[in-house]
Amino acid sequence: MEIDHIVYKFINTENYTITPVTNGLINTTYIVENRDSDQKFILQKINNQVFKDANTIIINHLQINCLLQSNGYQLDIIHPISSSTQEFLIHDENEQSWRMQSYIENSFTFITVPSVQTAFEAAKTFSYFLNIINTGDLIEIKETLSNFLNFEKRVADYKNSLKNTDPQLIENAKKEIEITDQFLSLPDKWIEMVKTNQLPKRIIHADTKISNILFDEDHHALAVIDLDTVMISTILYDFGTMIQSYTNTTNEDDGSAENNFNPEIYEAVKEGFLFHLKEKLTPEESENLDYAAQVAIYIQEIRFLTDYLNGSTYYSTKYPEHNLDRTRNQLELLKGLNEYLGLRV
Repeated sequence: MEIDHIVYKFINTENYTITPVTNGLINTTYIVENRDSDQKFILQKINNQVFKDANTIIINHLQINCLLQSNGYQLDIIHPISSSTQEFLIHDENEQSWRMQSYIENSFTFITVPSVQTAFEAAKTFSYFLNIINTGDLIEIKETLSNFLNFEKRVADYKNSLKNTDPQLIENAKKEIEITDQFLSLPDKWIEMVKTNQLPKRIIHADTKISNILFDEDHHALAVIDLDTVMISTILYDFGTMIQSYTNTTNEDDGSAENNFNPEIYEAVKEGFLFHLKEKLTPEESENLDYAAQVAIYIQEIRFLTDYLNGSTYYSTKYPEHNLDRTRNQLELLKGLNEYLGLRV
C-alpha cells in the first residue's frame, strides 16, 4: 500500500503535501497538509520491531488524554485521528502500522536546550504533566515496551553483546567498553529499590527529552508529545531522562564532544521538576534525584553501546559508528555530572 492510500484513508483527499521529519530515532514521521482545508497533521509509521503491539499505544494515549481533560489540564493535547473506517491505525501491505495525530500550528521542538530558562520551562512542563496524570487513583496502563525499564536486563544484554559480537566491533569500542565496565555496579541500588518496592509506582512519560515538548516562538511550552512509552514505573526515571537530555550542550550524535555537561541547566531542571511535584514525592524519591540522573545517563549509554555491538538494529543510524559516537557522548556527559556532584570519575 503506497503512502497515498494511507493518507487518503485518514483525510479522504489526494490534494495534500507531505514533508518528512528527520529527527526521530524510532518511528518514521511526516507532516501532512490537507490543501483542501489548509489543516496539518502528523503521520507516523510505527516501528513494529520496537513496538510489538501498536494498538496498546493508541489505548494508552486515549487514556492519558482522558486523565488530562478530566483533571483540568491547561496545555494543548495531541489527539489521535481516526480513519474513514473509524480506526486509529492503518496497516500497509507489510503489516506496518500507521497513525495520524493532530498538529499544533506555530510550534516547534528543540534537539538541544537553547537556554537555562528554556530548560526550566521544559522541566516545569513535564512536572505539571506528571502531576496531573498522577492525580487520583493509579489507572491501568498497558505495557508497550517489554522490560524497557528493567535495568538488570539492560546490563545483562550489554554483557551478552560482548560475548556474541564481531571482534572488530569490540576492538572499535575498546575504550568505551573499558569505561562502561568501570560503572557496571552503578544501577545496582536502583535495581534493589525497585525490587523491594522502595519507590512508589506512578504513571510516567518515560521519554522526557526536550524534543518531546512543543514550544511557541517565545519558548513557552504548548504541549507534551510522544506518549508511546507511557508506563507504570518510578518517576525518578523521568527526572533522570530530563537531565540526560537537557544538560547535554551538544547533539548526542557528537562523539568528539568535551565538557558537554551544563551544571546551570542541571539545577534549573531540578527546580522545574520539583515545581509541581515537590509535595507529591516521597523522601526516597527526593533523596535519589542526583543518583537517578547518573543512572539514566549510564543506562542510555549502555543502550547505545549494546546496539552498536549488536549491529545497530534498534536505533536509526546514518553511518557505521553512529551508535558508538552516541556512546562516547553519553560517557562524556556522565563524566561531567559526576565531577559536578563530586563523585568518582
